[in-house]
Amino acid sequence: MTTEDTGRAPHRTLPVTDLSLVVLIGASGSGKSTFARRHFKPTEVISSDFCRGLVADDENDQSASKDAFDVLHYIAGKRLAAGRLTVVDATNVQPEARRQLVRLAREYDVLPIAVVLDLPEEVCLARNAGRPDRADMPRHVVQRHRRELRRSLRGLEREGFRKVHILRTEEEADRAEVVLERRYNDLRHLTGPFDIIGDIHGCRSELDTLLGKLGYVDGAHPEGRTAVFVGDLVDRGPDSPGVLRRVMSMVADGNALCVPGNHENKLGRYLKGRKVQLTHGLAETVEQLEREDAKDPEFRKRVAEFIDGLVSHYVLDDGRLVVCHAGLPEKYHGRTSGRVRSHALYGETTGETDEFGLPVRYPWAEDYRGRAAVVYGHTPVPNTSWINNTICLDTGAVFGGKMTALRWPERELVDVPAERVWYEPVKPLATEAPGGREGRPLDLDDVQGRRIVETRHTGRLAVREENAAAALEVMSRFAVDPRLLPYLPPTMAPTATSREEGYLEHPAEAFGEYRAAGVEKVVCEEKHMGSRAVALICKDAAAARERFGTGGDGGSGPTGALYTRTGRPFLDDSALTETVLGRLRAAVTAAGLWEEWDTDWVLLDAELMPWSLKAGGLLRSQYAAVGAASGAVFPAATGALAAA
Repeated sequence: MTTEDTGRAPHRTLPVTDLSLVVLIGASGSGKSTFARRHFKPTEVISSDFCRGLVADDENDQSASKDAFDVLHYIAGKRLAAGRLTVVDATNVQPEARRQLVRLAREYDVLPIAVVLDLPEEVCLARNAGRPDRADMPRHVVQRHRRELRRSLRGLEREGFRKVHILRTEEEADRAEVVLERRYNDLRHLTGPFDIIGDIHGCRSELDTLLGKLGYVDGAHPEGRTAVFVGDLVDRGPDSPGVLRRVMSMVADGNALCVPGNHENKLGRYLKGRKVQLTHGLAETVEQLEREDAKDPEFRKRVAEFIDGLVSHYVLDDGRLVVCHAGLPEKYHGRTSGRVRSHALYGETTGETDEFGLPVRYPWAEDYRGRAAVVYGHTPVPNTSWINNTICLDTGAVFGGKMTALRWPERELVDVPAERVWYEPVKPLATEAPGGREGRPLDLDDVQGRRIVETRHTGRLAVREENAAAALEVMSRFAVDPRLLPYLPPTMAPTATSREEGYLEHPAEAFGEYRAAGVEKVVCEEKHMGSRAVALICKDAAAARERFGTGGDGGSGPTGALYTRTGRPFLDDSALTETVLGRLRAAVTAAGLWEEWDTDWVLLDAELMPWSLKAGGLLRSQYAAVGAASGAVFPAATGALAAA
């Protein structure tokens, strides 16, 4: 049925993003409060009249307006920070009033949406006349509101409003329907399973190999898994068009999702005719696209449309997973703003440059404590690992590293080696410095001075400067190679000296102390004379080098470590250490643990017996001299005492 058939205004659907700041705009009497009650929950609406009443006990006391709007902005900010849809019910006809609200929306990275009730003057006057508290409102007030509104209508989008809905008649307002829309990045209803693939950079062959290893056949997985690409599909590598064809096809068929990387963003601007520098591999992509033009003249257009439609990040699996290109702090998850998009594409830098002239990235993952796992790429690392529930999958395939995927929710890593070095990196993927194999070399600032360490179970712990200095001295002078020190064992403090005559410690008192400390179960075992020893046993020297970065080429170097609970070498003789490790390795091999645990290294927290294995050296190097001195001094001293 058409509008002409009935003479009625058409039904209007007003899409509103489910997390946004909705600003109602209209003259007094235009029906903003009625509209808000009809379409939103009472808790979602913040009225300037209500806030005026809060601070002045009179909703019409205009002298309290400044304080009322301070309260309104405060409440709106708290709701937006908590991720709640918020509706502001005020006239909002003045540009400055709207400017403050747009600024508030940007502060909390949500979309500002305008709903304008541009109703005729007579309608507004009639409605005000029907309200006892506004029956005497002068006509010129409504006229002024409408003049200010009319001057603003065409510029609302320029002010920053992402959506503008204008209702001009009573019937149009009555027949309007607000429909909440999901944010483009909100895919919490998709639970996977997913295969998240790191930076590709034009390495089409490696991508096909990785997809095959993950079980995909012609871009689809027989078990219904979904591939998720973290961006940087293009540049530097040999076949960026081929990568784009594969990914675009998988996304179009519903077999994949993709977020943009900074390289897609730059390519998209180039395809739109913007002036960009053909650096960092873009020149290679442009050349490859030019060769593609002869075969498929429409390919460029499809690529531009694909890039233009990519969303900065996705929230998946009921909020348990966030995928983006350069990493994203929790406060930006599910948010929509230019700032969020910029961080998702480029990350955050410290403003400094390293010795290679590259920007120093802010280590946001080290401060991350969010509930969702964040999977990203962007900054190449030689080997990937979890840091505070975040993981970087860019393992430098185009630089001769490998291409890596993460199976979710299994949290299983799958990778394939690069076929060759396609593009020489400005900065080496790995260095020999401690931590260099993980892409984060140890820095003196990480360990010196007073430090605050965030722990998973006990919150923030302060490490005083003198303690840090002592620990640094131990690690640099006395401890085993830090790369071979993945674990320090916990120790339990001994019980207090017994009050029972003749006892150093007594079981009854020990159990009492454990009970007072909240220990509910104690395992008792026979006392044995051993020394606490931690044994790190690798399958061979090559495995130690691959996993811990020790030793030289050709399979030489240590095959593990044997150390005390404080990280010092258990034995002074490295040859004897290797002999002990060899005996342990033989036992692990005979027990079939390498195969059972699918590993090439094992860590044992144990006690080495007999104690004399270690004590022999102590007796010779320390205690013998003390005993000899005692034997020489004590007879004369005891004789003198006896005589006295």
